[in-house]
Amino acid sequence: MSDDGALVLFSGGQDSTTCLAWALERFPRVETLGFDYNQRHRVELDGRAPLRETMAAMNPAWFRRLGRDHTIALDALGKVSETALTRSTEIAFEAGGLPNTFVPGRNIIFLTFAAALAYRRSLGHIVGGMCETDYSGYPDCRDDTIKALQVALNLGMDRRFVLHTPLMWIDKAETWKMAKDLGGQPLVDLIVEDTHTCYLGTRGERHAWGYGCGTCPACDLRAKGHAKFVAEAVTE
Repeated sequence: MSDDGALVLFSGGQDSTTCLAWALERFPRVETLGFDYNQRHRVELDGRAPLRETMAAMNPAWFRRLGRDHTIALDALGKVSETALTRSTEIAFEAGGLPNTFVPGRNIIFLTFAAALAYRRSLGHIVGGMCETDYSGYPDCRDDTIKALQVALNLGMDRRFVLHTPLMWIDKAETWKMAKDLGGQPLVDLIVEDTHTCYLGTRGERHAWGYGCGTCPACDLRAKGHAKFVAEAVTE
């Protein structure tokens, strides 16, 4: 089996859904991986299967390329992190400037497990939605972190994995535009209706940009990005 396939870190949120579309356009075989670490917004995991099914039906090439889905339970991460993403506490900024939604080491752990799975599945490319242009300040989303981790994984596993972060240098408005460029209005509509980004796991109110509490950092970024995306589309 060749290693020209890709493994996408697929949470069921806006960014990972856009990354999945990006990978389906580029690689002949694409598999997906989700993580359950008892996150408060665990509702996003429930939407992964319907999202995959709908995306495969959008495009015959995507249907042919989309392969297996995997889920890994990481209960220990939730137990040791004690953050606003893993326990019921008010979201706030800490003394160091980071929001208390930061789960230390999360992306490092995710990508390490992803590489172990990619090793077994003979997938040479790993795709994640990390971004340091329009984000909450998480240090493990930075480009330097991802590049350093790629080196470590390749040395430690004696493989030539390539870690792709297609959203690294774009803001949320450009992420919405990327989705439209990849899958047209149907993909944008799917992201609005069926993806989940809200840190609180709220699915009650339907906003123009989708469902969520509307006030947490994730909702704020998504809402502002969507408004900018719509405004720019009008002026084109």
